[in-house]
Amino acid sequence: MANWDQTVDVVVVGSGGGGMTAAIVAAQAGLDTLIVEKTEAYGGSTALSGGGMWIPNNYLLKRDGVDDSIAKARLYMANTVGDRTPQSLQDAYLENAPKMVEYLASNTSSMRFQRSIGYADYYPERPGGMAEGRALEAVPFDGSKLGDDLSKLNTGGMEIPFGLAFTISEFNKLGMIIPTWKGKWTAFKVGARTILNLFTGVKLLTIGGALIGRLRYALKEENIPLWLNTPLKELVIEDGKVVGVVVERNGQPIRIQASKGVVLAAGGFAHNQQMRDEFQKAPIKHEWSSANKGNTGDAIQLGMAAGAKIDLMEDAWWGPTSMMPGMGPMFHVGERSYPGSIMVNGAGKRFTNEAASYVDVGHAMYENDTEAVSHIPATFIMDQRYRNKYIFGTMFPGQPIPQNYYDTGYIKKADTLEELAVKCGLPPQALVETVKQFNEYARTGVDEDFGRGNSAYDRYYGDPTVKPNPCLAPINKPPYYAVQMIPGDLGTKGGLVIDEYARVIQGDGTPFEGLYAAGNNSASVMGNTYPGPGSTIGPSMTFGYIAAKHIAEGNIRSIGALPVPDKGLTSRQQLTIGGAVLATLAALMFWRSRD
Repeated sequence: MANWDQTVDVVVVGSGGGGMTAAIVAAQAGLDTLIVEKTEAYGGSTALSGGGMWIPNNYLLKRDGVDDSIAKARLYMANTVGDRTPQSLQDAYLENAPKMVEYLASNTSSMRFQRSIGYADYYPERPGGMAEGRALEAVPFDGSKLGDDLSKLNTGGMEIPFGLAFTISEFNKLGMIIPTWKGKWTAFKVGARTILNLFTGVKLLTIGGALIGRLRYALKEENIPLWLNTPLKELVIEDGKVVGVVVERNGQPIRIQASKGVVLAAGGFAHNQQMRDEFQKAPIKHEWSSANKGNTGDAIQLGMAAGAKIDLMEDAWWGPTSMMPGMGPMFHVGERSYPGSIMVNGAGKRFTNEAASYVDVGHAMYENDTEAVSHIPATFIMDQRYRNKYIFGTMFPGQPIPQNYYDTGYIKKADTLEELAVKCGLPPQALVETVKQFNEYARTGVDEDFGRGNSAYDRYYGDPTVKPNPCLAPINKPPYYAVQMIPGDLGTKGGLVIDEYARVIQGDGTPFEGLYAAGNNSASVMGNTYPGPGSTIGPSMTFGYIAAKHIAEGNIRSIGALPVPDKGLTSRQQLTIGGAVLATLAALMFWRSRD
């Protein structure tokens, strides 16, 4: 079919981690590549995330002498993912994930990674698991290098409080700002870094923003065009082959020929209520999702209409979430491990290990939810000791709770557990008995019901000053607080089925020619579970890399010399600079007070 408005070799749909990686690898293979992005901002859900990548056997693990291997990771996936996804797909991931990060690190000036040391696999005690963790993250990046493109980075309409520039590795330590000196020191470093950025004009990006910022810089270096506000409208198929796309730009349809292939990396269907109602268990609301608002399943629907096979549509990257007034969904991670808290169902009883992987807790909410006993919403209970010591959502330890949190019913407060139960619609005596039993477990250090604190993953966010179990402390210091929890998510898991080359599979089991998918556009290689931190972004970028490599028929750049890790400022340098900045601020305040 003629009448193309534009011709390129590769069209990539979506500008998250998977799409950008595919575009960079394809362009460096000499292929004319274009990225189209539906929304007004680039970065997708990756930009809104913690930015972690689960990369077994990566080069930084090898550099540090950590014992890992593809065989060890394969054993771990066999004991977590199992046979829910094809072995060929799992092997493709395990073999290519370390190559992907090495490729980016050695073939771009911007892609620099560091280990999230100690961030354990989510099931580290299973065969092949690692308590030390396999996660990588991007080194913090100066966003001012992006020029005007920095303002187009997806933030989801939210900014990190006070502009704090923290990494994944620092996040759990910040949660211990009150109990531990390590937490206080980390807070000082983060504060000094943040103040320094304000004084120097550096726009430091961290976590997901750093990863996308670095990828965006690599796109600019390769002169890869990125069209924003350009939704995909149609896949053009001729004789069973995907040969191009129709997009909408400036209100007009544009037909783009993709002579080598189309890569769908446009995210899942988290914000398509109709699809969620069709494929997922009730109750479900798209407003509960923390995913990018543009994730409405457009590319998945077009693939389905073309005859693509789908899988895992019933599942998502679940996690306990509260709906904070004025902010929307707040995905809770560390709060569930902090001692002095529990989560109960409508009968006032615990039903899971609160500190487990967020996906597991989300599954437990749905699997146990019945008409007889509601688990959606569940109720998170904490006491004043917890509030004095730990972060909850955006509230710092000891911070007065905003009045509108009470007015809207987001938080309920009472001087006794019985009174709190009444306010929450829970059986008072049942809640009292549940807390009494939990307090006994806290005394012995053994959660005999659900094993909270047994795993290294649970303890990663626990309080090391609490003995004998860092995840267990009695709930006995009034007043008491309660917050409703619903199963929110980081995105949906289901999508188009792909093979080991990231090719989209048709209903008859054969691959489409010219059509590839990655990220939440595809059915996850991780099946119904979540092996470790970054099990969404790691596969997204890896299968983007695999897709580009297959499109280029293997003729991509070789992996070159790896860069010396950028460790940034040393602790002593940060202390010196931070102290100097704070001293300068104090001097300015003193002189102003004299006026």
